[in-house]
Amino acid sequence: MPLLPSLGAILAGIVVLFAGGELFVGGAAALALMLGIPQIVVGLTVVSLGTSAPELFVSLLALFKGGEATALAASNVVGSNIFNVLVVLGLSALVMPLRVRSRLVRRDAPLVIAVSMAVWGMASGGRLTWQAGLALLVGLAINMVWEIRTAREHPEETEIDVDIAAGQSSSSSLLKLALGLALLVLGSYVLVRGATTAAVMLGMSQTLIGLTIVAAGTSLPELVTSLVAAYRGSGDLAIGNVVGSNLMNLMLILGLSALASGPGGLPVDPVIVQRDLPLMVLVSLVCLPIFWTKGCITRREGALLAGLYVLYLTEQLLSSTAPWASDGYRQVVLVGVMPLVLVFLVWQVLAWTRVRQRS
Repeated sequence: MPLLPSLGAILAGIVVLFAGGELFVGGAAALALMLGIPQIVVGLTVVSLGTSAPELFVSLLALFKGGEATALAASNVVGSNIFNVLVVLGLSALVMPLRVRSRLVRRDAPLVIAVSMAVWGMASGGRLTWQAGLALLVGLAINMVWEIRTAREHPEETEIDVDIAAGQSSSSSLLKLALGLALLVLGSYVLVRGATTAAVMLGMSQTLIGLTIVAAGTSLPELVTSLVAAYRGSGDLAIGNVVGSNLMNLMLILGLSALASGPGGLPVDPVIVQRDLPLMVLVSLVCLPIFWTKGCITRREGALLAGLYVLYLTEQLLSSTAPWASDGYRQVVLVGVMPLVLVFLVWQVLAWTRVRQRS
């Protein structure tokens, strides 16, 4: 497959995945509501899974395909989580400053950080074992029960929109569900095949393709959902979409992939362990002082997050296309840019502390 058709296959796969995810979540949620499953349960399970469905199918298909494509399974998840925090939150805040509900600071954001650190530790040996995958899935089940109980006890803290069953019959819901599932499988196959071929022809690793092109493509549902929510003034929905998707990526997708990989475990590229997993933890940590300071993510902070992703993407491309320049670039970022980011975050925390003391 020549280069241009491979890039076209990647684009087509992303489009088909997006359409499949929309149909899948619409049909599944409507059918669940018709069967009498409470709306709150549907919102916290089926709908939250919908935006992560592309990552799920791409990772599982890459794993089942075997060979070099297995590198896509872990790199897709890690790249998607970095993209969600830096790009989805950053661009959403540029559209409209995002109000942060106290529940996110108190519970959800720390949980993402804790799970991110746990995954980093589990993968430090170069693979995620099936036992680690099982632990992540059990943790997801516990978290779901906790989410549902909290939402029922404090409904004012939970914003859920699953008004999608109106005017739908059970047959149309089943048709949507089946068609969405078929499109997810087809889109995953086309995307993985195109990414694998393009990586070989461009001299790029499967890991790099997964961290960048595939991760950005499979994160389009999160990006579109959060941008629309931010434009409508629903900051909680925009932020909650990112937090929920990142948890699903880590606990469900990596958990299932590690479990499906069998006794050998899910291979994780050493580059991801040494560079990208620590970065995933770091960008999650960066959000806490931003959340704490003014109870919102401002446009200035959104620009900071988006700018950090540009730096990350540049480093990724240099390390593949111009290794001789990547070390110098990395030193410039570490010495010249990161201290400024840390000063900005410290200044934000100190400003917030002074405001709290005055009040």
